[in-house]
Amino acid sequence: MSFAGDEEIYAQDEETDMVYQVQSGAVRASRLLSDGRRQIAGFYYPGDFFGLETGPVHRSSAEALGATRILVTKRSALKHYGEAGERLERLIWRATGGELERAHEHMMLLARKSAVEKLAGFLSQIAGRQAGPCSELPMGRQDIADHLGLSIETVSRMFTQLQADGVIALDGCRRFRVLAPHRLAHLALA
Repeated sequence: MSFAGDEEIYAQDEETDMVYQVQSGAVRASRLLSDGRRQIAGFYYPGDFFGLETGPVHRSSAEALGATRILVTKRSALKHYGEAGERLERLIWRATGGELERAHEHMMLLARKSAVEKLAGFLSQIAGRQAGPCSELPMGRQDIADHLGLSIETVSRMFTQLQADGVIALDGCRRFRVLAPHRLAHLALA
């Protein structure tokens, strides 16, 4: 299936029996809190599975960040695919374990790190997933802020600080280069 930027893939509290895998583009999973605030649960990139729920409904919604292609498979139909279905089921279990690990890392990031350490960790993850000297940010500053539990102003100040400290170089608002990988890694692991 193809989705345009900001187009909903599925809604929070919608029933689920589907498994999703990003083929191209990027996806944002977000949860609307009872007080109207939005929490970004995660970002998904090509090859990532998402929408892996243990219950009957989605705990968050998912939207495309730009032009995105998604492979959608009905989970209940996997048993009809024989050995191929079993392989896919194993991949889904592995992806579920990875999702649990990412959730744990995100919880630790939100609980104990300073604003600059949170942003450094986030940028380090993005740079680690992309090849080449420049990394693309498919999401905007507000998405990053909602993901890191910061205000958009703080995120902007931390980008400026990392650039002024010579850790990163910004090439526009959605591209960056890591100039000091060891310093970025040190901040990310602090």
